[in-house]
Amino acid sequence: MTCQLTADCLSEILEYLEEDKLTLHSCLLVNRLWCKISVRILWRNIWNFKKQKRPLRVASSILSTLIACLPNESKELLHKNNIFILPPTPKPPLFNYSAFCKVLSIYEIDKIVYSIRDKLTIETLLSDRISLITNEIIKMFTSQISSLKKLDYYYNYYCYHVNFSFDNFPGARDLLELCCESNLSSDFFYQLSQVCHNLQSISINIDNNDVSNELKELISLQNNLKNIALSAFDGSWADIIPFLTKHSDSITKLHLYSDEDNLPLSFIDLFSNLQEIIFSFPNVFEIFENFEEFEDFNREFIDFKKLQYANFSKLQILKIPFHCPKVEYVIKFLENNGKNLKKLYISRSNRDLSLSIAKFCPNIKSLYIIFKNGELDILKTIFISCQYLESVKILCGVKHLNKKEVLETIAKYSPNNFCELKIHSSSYSYVSSEVLESFFISWKNRTPKNLLTLIMIKGDYYTDLSMENMKIIEKYENLGIIKFETKWYDEEEKEEKFHYYF
Repeated sequence: MTCQLTADCLSEILEYLEEDKLTLHSCLLVNRLWCKISVRILWRNIWNFKKQKRPLRVASSILSTLIACLPNESKELLHKNNIFILPPTPKPPLFNYSAFCKVLSIYEIDKIVYSIRDKLTIETLLSDRISLITNEIIKMFTSQISSLKKLDYYYNYYCYHVNFSFDNFPGARDLLELCCESNLSSDFFYQLSQVCHNLQSISINIDNNDVSNELKELISLQNNLKNIALSAFDGSWADIIPFLTKHSDSITKLHLYSDEDNLPLSFIDLFSNLQEIIFSFPNVFEIFENFEEFEDFNREFIDFKKLQYANFSKLQILKIPFHCPKVEYVIKFLENNGKNLKKLYISRSNRDLSLSIAKFCPNIKSLYIIFKNGELDILKTIFISCQYLESVKILCGVKHLNKKEVLETIAKYSPNNFCELKIHSSSYSYVSSEVLESFFISWKNRTPKNLLTLIMIKGDYYTDLSMENMKIIEKYENLGIIKFETKWYDEEEKEEKFHYYF
């Protein structure tokens, strides 16, 4: 007799596959129960399809499926306006897909509708037709989603007029994460503040210092705010600070993004329970001809002069993925806060700064710092001083360390817990098959034995992986010595550096 899993048991098992889309898609074909549970998981957040192959085709499939799920009155309204979008199949949808969504992105809805603009005839009415489709889809989501977890409402050049209301949106009461522009209508923030008091994460793009009283009130009314991300590329977050400090005891993550170096930073000292800080200050690099000039450029970040003396006893993650404040300020900051750091990410090359990591950050587990050519001794010092280090990302190229030196140093000096090496090529950087195999043999003979995850990040440059090198890599993968990956970009770095575009 065949033993069948209960729905609850099967659901709990498939939850572990949430990030494995390929396997989840295979589960759709088992039977109706497996299909229904897999669909629920796949449709929680359907907006990350850009990571998949053929994203435009996927976007078109999502849109046609959503159109097929629209209520009859919405379909009739579209037909009256000569808008005809074919469903994915002639048959009715198997499920009410919109009800499975937990993440609602106004930006992505607008974008996928905009992507089929060439199919909407009569150019003079294009804007109205896109707006009509978008609003009918949003209206369906607000009536069908029973428990919304995340709302993205960013305005950009895709967006047309959107009618968004919380009057018939009971699922918004469960909202945990809000990502939005500061210049959305006051009515939007007012309505949201009436129904939602349990936001844990807020990300705001501040535009032209346009921060309404309703937005400030929304922030003030939250009961358990933990994560704050502020982007100010055409404005300042100064006006919103007093309303954030009300949550100074509960906020544990703070991400600040700006191209200005004179914005207030010392207020961060008020958030004594911070566990993660990201300072992302881009935009100066384009005035320089090369990266080395950019590295040596000193921006003021006047308020960081005060912040260097702050003490965050719970700080575990510090990331500065773009330009860094003055080195002496950062070193002092690490002296005060480096002891508890587990993850440090700084896009800066400076000998004193790198040595300060070995001195002040003994418990670090994950590290990215830029080493110039000839600074191999600093990497060795860090390995010897930071015995809990598990992962390191290293820039290799003409002006930085070469791969042969890095691999030899990793094999000889990396701590016992070390298990992940990311190599990012800043320029053409060759490693011979002899060097590669010698490294793998050394790693195989290490005690204790750890599976090493080796990630080659190509960036804008070609990383030499000859057929012979790939055979060696495959050999040691089969032996269980390494796990190998190649990436065009470090996904974590890309997310941090380009957060403000989304």
